[in-house]
Amino acid sequence: MTEVLRAEGVDVVREGRPILQEVSLTVRAGEHWALLGANGAGKSTLLSLLGAKVHPTHGTVEVLGRRLGRVDLRELRAYVGHVDPRHPLAQPLHIRDVVLTGLTNSVAPLPRWRPTPEQVDRADRLIATLGLAGLRDARWPTLSQGQRTRTLIARALMPEPRLLLLDEPATGLDLPGREQLIGALDELRQEHPPLATVLVTHHLEELPGGTTHAMLLRDGRVLAQGAATDVLTDDQLSKCFDLPLVLDRQGGRWSVRRA
Repeated sequence: MTEVLRAEGVDVVREGRPILQEVSLTVRAGEHWALLGANGAGKSTLLSLLGAKVHPTHGTVEVLGRRLGRVDLRELRAYVGHVDPRHPLAQPLHIRDVVLTGLTNSVAPLPRWRPTPEQVDRADRLIATLGLAGLRDARWPTLSQGQRTRTLIARALMPEPRLLLLDEPATGLDLPGREQLIGALDELRQEHPPLATVLVTHHLEELPGGTTHAMLLRDGRVLAQGAATDVLTDDQLSKCFDLPLVLDRQGGRWSVRRA
């Protein structure tokens, strides 16, 4: 399968403090990765590297075949969908208008920019895929956190990226909101088979059943990585979170409890 991104021997140091150390990762088209670890393990920093938002202190990162440091990051970001639930939108835009800003990579619609009918149709299809068809004309301030997150996923997909990065997308969601989000992600993967995704979380219950691979991070280092069924084990999770844990999987979904 085609490589979407590759990180090799990556270190990230901030103010003399190591955030990531000797991290390597390869993600291929159609793979769906989970990055797991306790708070401060380096998950969000690694996601920022993969999304071409920051450069490594040491090592190399290639996104869609282009090495960071040798390419215009603004150009590269157009091919990577990055979903952050803390989207800084203050205007009362309709859902469709929020989704369309994914084409201009802006928080609000740009002056004098108008989408084509084809682009509007694509926005509506993505809104429907994410389970929001009945809210197409709802305004941002009226949406629940779960509805906002699904809107931002549709927004990230507007430029037809090959890679979708999700930074703790279930943050702040109640149980119905989390389950709607997970269902939408599984449907998205079925409708867009070549799309690769990387999802950051520290809750296994937030992983969609379609998760194919996993990486466990502890103190900025890779503890384990590979096929999800090989990585997500009682022993390795217990080491990752420094707590005796028992893992269970039913219907493709994971759950965990203290041993």
